[in-house]
Amino acid sequence: MDFQTSVFYFLSAILVFAGLRVITARNPVHAALHLILAFFTCGGIWALLQAEFLAIAIILVYVGAVMVLFLFVVMMLDINIDRIRQGFWNYLPLGALLGLLMALEMSLVLGSKYFQIPAADALVSSGVSNTKSIGALMFTDYVYPFELASLILLVGMIAAIVLTYRGPKKSKYTNPNQQVFIKAKDRVRVLQMPVEKD
Repeated sequence: MDFQTSVFYFLSAILVFAGLRVITARNPVHAALHLILAFFTCGGIWALLQAEFLAIAIILVYVGAVMVLFLFVVMMLDINIDRIRQGFWNYLPLGALLGLLMALEMSLVLGSKYFQIPAADALVSSGVSNTKSIGALMFTDYVYPFELASLILLVGMIAAIVLTYRGPKKSKYTNPNQQVFIKAKDRVRVLQMPVEKD
């Protein structure tokens, strides 16, 4: 076994462990941290397969932005785990059936002849940049789907803003110019109270 294959198996083992911990961890914060670890190792596997653009994209976009947002949301929410676990056994048969169906689909896809490419044929020569190739394809052959995806994301962002907008907030505006000229006698009032005797 060469060094590249051993590194692949090492990263794959970490990825499988982190993925299992995402769905089995009792603490949601621990699950989010394991998902960050899974994204990092997935980026390492893509870098090992000479897909540097995808490796950097998953680390910058998913780990750097999306997962940090997930982690903050999970930490700020007060999640009642006991209420979530109610009815677990009722939904277990349907969940197991869907999980087996997804595993069957993945085995059919990964076992097809399309993926049976020798590693030597999949390697790219040293003078070719896959990032440049992806950019050239994205803005020539796939420019319309790319623009359509950007429009869908823009509509989604506008819809999220419209759904959460509650109108202008009635905040108390303070004028620093007026605050400078305030005197203590205008703000403080001394009350004279009679002394209470026991």
